[in-house]
Amino acid sequence: MAEEKWHYNVVSLLSGTERDFLIRNNGEKVAISSLDGRKFGLFLSDIYHERIITDDLIKVYNQLSSEGRDFEIVFVSCDSCEETFNMYFSDMPWLAVPFADSDTRERLHDHFGSFTEYYPALLVIYDAAIGMVVNEEGLRAVEKYGVDGYPFTVKSYYELEAAAKEQSLRSLLVSPSRDYLISNDGSKVAVSDLEGKIVAFYFWFNIPDKDGGPHKLTRVLAEIYRKLKEAGESFEVVLVPLDDNKSSYEQGLASMPWLAIPFEDKGCERLIRYFELWPFHSPTVLVIGADGKIMLENYEWLISKYGVLAWEAFPFSEEQLDLLPEKARAAQTLESLLVAGDLDYVIGKEGLKVPVKELVGKTILLFFSARGSRTCRGFLPHLIEEYHKIKRMDSAFEVVNISMDKDQDSFEEFFSGMPWLALPFGDERKQSLERTFGGCPMPSLVVIGPTGRTSTRYATRSLATHGADAYPFSEERMKELDQKIDELAKGWPEKRKLELHKHGKLELGRYGCMYRCGDCHKIGSGWFYTCDMCGLSVHPKCALKEETKEEEEHDEERSECDGEVYNDFEDSEYSEDFKDSEDSEDFKDSE
Repeated sequence: MAEEKWHYNVVSLLSGTERDFLIRNNGEKVAISSLDGRKFGLFLSDIYHERIITDDLIKVYNQLSSEGRDFEIVFVSCDSCEETFNMYFSDMPWLAVPFADSDTRERLHDHFGSFTEYYPALLVIYDAAIGMVVNEEGLRAVEKYGVDGYPFTVKSYYELEAAAKEQSLRSLLVSPSRDYLISNDGSKVAVSDLEGKIVAFYFWFNIPDKDGGPHKLTRVLAEIYRKLKEAGESFEVVLVPLDDNKSSYEQGLASMPWLAIPFEDKGCERLIRYFELWPFHSPTVLVIGADGKIMLENYEWLISKYGVLAWEAFPFSEEQLDLLPEKARAAQTLESLLVAGDLDYVIGKEGLKVPVKELVGKTILLFFSARGSRTCRGFLPHLIEEYHKIKRMDSAFEVVNISMDKDQDSFEEFFSGMPWLALPFGDERKQSLERTFGGCPMPSLVVIGPTGRTSTRYATRSLATHGADAYPFSEERMKELDQKIDELAKGWPEKRKLELHKHGKLELGRYGCMYRCGDCHKIGSGWFYTCDMCGLSVHPKCALKEETKEEEEHDEERSECDGEVYNDFEDSEYSEDFKDSEDSEDFKDSE
């Protein structure tokens, strides 16, 4: 944000041919000369960009005006038609270059529009008293510091930035009119009482849960707060209210065990700007150390991923944060994965509800799928076949479908063909499982062992390669099977000629993705014989069963395919070759 030394006469800057005035949205004309000696900003924008920034700028402008500060704004429209200009300008309390004066608007647009990353929402700060631009990136100062950023010059911005480096809990929480916080019973607690503590700033607005109670983040954070207090840790939570309804604020605070900034206190907005949380979309928890510096910017993410166990991250050192995933794995149970409040069941057919406790002690496959995924649809018959084989081997085995479908009808249609259980469509536990397992590609099979701990997140390819033989999907079992097939592969020929492929030989290869065998039409993964030209892929066992004299006698026969694309099921909706699927990252990593 370098300070520029461009000098302009305010009248020549803003006037047009035979025009020496600006306008207000009520049609009033204001002489350009009235801005002589004043500070103002040229606001270049259009109705289609940065509506949130415009609303924020209006709020700051109105507050400066009510305080009698010397500041004006001149809107320079980048809109393409007068109708949208009028619609946009109708909400603005400041001046504007008339839309009809396109020459002046284009001149200002060309001169200032390329100076900043903020364009097409741009605020160029001009000081008519010295006749020069003092900041071409005024929006940055407005967004981060609001009225505290006034007069929005480069110098004032960097002074605020320098002061921020010296921040402390006191500088963050104390205002000129207040040096205290309030508890849920309305009593005042001095900010100085927080000195030496780690403090979580909970930026909150009242979003009730589905049952009408407190938001899940509030409930879990309250349990974490209780655990840390019982452990005698130097920890506090400060509510930063963003709700504009006083009764909602009071009702929410009454159910919370921590401290809060008073309702409608200007310190709330200052903190939002200071931590650059604007525009604000969802509840956020920032952890501030005893020295006033940020320790953790997204504690709400850890809470959503690990639940109450996120308290184990205290005191939020790098070491403790690194240990948290391992602690979570050690503490994981089937109930911790599949139970959330009253949601303690999965469903079967015809509305059957199966309590999660009945699945405890079994090996569970979580099947992340969606009917809209071609690969999921093609993989389903193979999974069903292997499912029944495993069930005959071990009755203490089950699959639970985790639907990623976007509508109820797709979920019900796909689930109707599955012989196992599922989470109900739209169930909130789906999001928790996605976070726990890092956002699963589709299809994915996550194996939960009898102890409730995760055996593997990557059973899909093992099942495609080895079928039911991969059960119980332990690392040892899968390693044993992979080594066995790799040893066998050493004795396989590099090329095979098959009756179904008339155009030369298929080459042996290994692929980390799934494919459909062109001979037996079943799913496979890993080793295969393939033609890169036409896409035919065949299981090794299918390719090797054809021991023909013709192959031995004609080694020199044509060995290149003519490029005709292979398709063994033209009329099928699954006709594309599986190894080229784009549905899942899990099926792209070539080995």
